[in-house]
Amino acid sequence: MVKNITIGQYVPGDSFVHRLDPRVKIILSILFIIDLFIITNFSGYVFALAFICFVIAIAKLSPSYVYKGLKPVFVLLIITALLNMLMTRNGQLIFEWKFIKIYDEGLRIAAFMALRLIFLIAGTSILTLTTSPIELTDGIERLLNPFKKIGVPAHELAMMMTIALRFIPTLMDETDKIMKAQMARGADFDSGNILAKAKSLIPLLVPLFISSFRRADELAMAMEARCYRGGEGRTRMKVLKLTYDDLIAILFFILFIAITIIVRMLNIP
Repeated sequence: MVKNITIGQYVPGDSFVHRLDPRVKIILSILFIIDLFIITNFSGYVFALAFICFVIAIAKLSPSYVYKGLKPVFVLLIITALLNMLMTRNGQLIFEWKFIKIYDEGLRIAAFMALRLIFLIAGTSILTLTTSPIELTDGIERLLNPFKKIGVPAHELAMMMTIALRFIPTLMDETDKIMKAQMARGADFDSGNILAKAKSLIPLLVPLFISSFRRADELAMAMEARCYRGGEGRTRMKVLKLTYDDLIAILFFILFIAITIIVRMLNIP
């Protein structure tokens, strides 16, 4: 399970998506998330699926690698779908057993929520898989620069978010090492019910927290040794500039948004 988490990892490459300006990728990712909440029919999600598959193909990412990042949230997807299915009391009753009642509207909402979460995670994963941490930091900082006039620390916020994303796979690797070390000493993380498995993970928290604080302290000392003093007066080796590839990506995304809006307006099932 730990090895399946791909959030925050970067896959080096020279594809069309890799070469896009990080600011463009961040903005398009945000708009894609907003568009997922605009879609109200299954036809719109068909276009969203086609769009994600097309982006994965031109980014030269392995579909199995993207799918691996979805596996850790399958439990969350199932719980979300069940809650929506059992708590919705609108529409036609299609199943009843004791206190359990399932309506057709509940099934529809459960399917919508599951698809929305899957596309949301897959879409945001593409951003981190095709954008290096340095590019992501520069892109976030440049987007937050206009808010400096009202006192928003753009550079510090961008650095914090990037470090948080960057350390997710590192902490997952550390968790995997601790689990293997405890399993070698007789610990059992697989047997028992869900509550037993949850209790067996408690001994992982103390060494994981200690390791996290140690890594944070080492990172702070390394940044201080390199005379890091924030974003003031800093120069960049690579200056962000929009290119024709960015324009093509923006136009293609506008086309996708227009299609989903038309599908919603025409109320296509």
